[in-house]
Amino acid sequence: MKISVIGSGYVGLVSGACFTDFGHHVICADVDASKIEALNSGKIPIYEPGLEQIVSRNSNNGTLSFTTDVEAAVRETDVVFIAVGTPSRRGDGHADLSYVYAAARTIAKAMKGYTVVVNKSTVPVGTGDEVERIIRETNPNADFSVVSNPEFLREGAAIEDFKRPDRIVVGVEDERAKAAMEEVYRPLFLNQSPLLFVNRRTSELIKYAANGFLAMKITFINEMADLCESVGANVQDVARGIGLDNRIGSKFLNAGPGYGGSCFPKDTLALAKTAQDYDHPVRLIETTIAINDNRKRAMARRVIAACDGDVRGKKIAILGLTFKPNTDDMRDAPSISIIQALQDAGADIHAYDPEGMEEAKKLLGNVTYCDNAYSVAENADALVIVTEWDAFRALDLSRLKASMKSHNLIDLRNIYRKDYIEKAGFQYISVGRP
Repeated sequence: MKISVIGSGYVGLVSGACFTDFGHHVICADVDASKIEALNSGKIPIYEPGLEQIVSRNSNNGTLSFTTDVEAAVRETDVVFIAVGTPSRRGDGHADLSYVYAAARTIAKAMKGYTVVVNKSTVPVGTGDEVERIIRETNPNADFSVVSNPEFLREGAAIEDFKRPDRIVVGVEDERAKAAMEEVYRPLFLNQSPLLFVNRRTSELIKYAANGFLAMKITFINEMADLCESVGANVQDVARGIGLDNRIGSKFLNAGPGYGGSCFPKDTLALAKTAQDYDHPVRLIETTIAINDNRKRAMARRVIAACDGDVRGKKIAILGLTFKPNTDDMRDAPSISIIQALQDAGADIHAYDPEGMEEAKKLLGNVTYCDNAYSVAENADALVIVTEWDAFRALDLSRLKASMKSHNLIDLRNIYRKDYIEKAGFQYISVGRP
């Protein structure tokens, strides 16, 4: 099939590249000329393992191309995916749908013949109805269907998730659109990926419900971690104990500094706002948001306590800046709130991240960025592990101890054992463990 993807950011680029691996011909379109220029020269604007190889391979064989001419891309294709950003809107927290609606107007002007317009952006319930209205208003003679097909991609594992999904959710309102989407995802039938067809509004809500539930699960285990510290229990054992129950499962039960990233913060907020608009507030989600926001700065207080209650003028070394490993995404990363709170308390922040420092520089000022985990620790009063990159799991503790001023190691991801670290001569503080 001929497919176009409007928006060449994280979701659009991964989706377009993977579709070409399935044998489809894909045009990725974006109004950002610098991004398209970079892609046409082989430069990938995001860090995602394996993506560069897929883009290079399919660009070279002619099945994947990039353009700033969005209308031309739409005219040449049968299925158009909208994969633009839907950030939280300033002022009220609702999802900002201006980019989605702008894409809908562009599509309406350009489409030729029957076209399936697929919303892959994360959008509140009813957005598909509005996209359909905009297209019909802009081009009354258009022959089209609007479909909801939310993405469920984990940053750092997006290609695997796209090619071997546990489910593909498609919201359709007519049989022609259903047949087209079956053809789009036909290559995945060999993997027996469940293709779940529902109505459009249900599909839109499934995405928010999934992210809301996972955010609650993370927040729940973080609450249990705090309780474990008070009663002398071990949150990792609690997580194993409840995770072995098949009704609960073990995923998303790792205690830490709170969730971040491009999805959970904005999607939980958008879900809460949508529910309020329909006069059915989702109290669990609202509480989850509040707990998570407070938790990030609370982690800074943990660091301050480890430094005898005062970090003014002290060097605090931060290991890991991105919200999770294997990505360069800094959106709503816990490190931002932690560093800002430590800076407010007078700390001198030095930081290292394997992939995220260029993005971090756009968000965090007065931070000294270092070349590796050892240079960041030199003369430090405390070393704080914020992101669980593999590169931090087997550090040379004797080398760290020799270079640090004070031997405080605050492990906010529980990647080390207490006895192992204390045997090396460190004061060790983790999360939810006695």
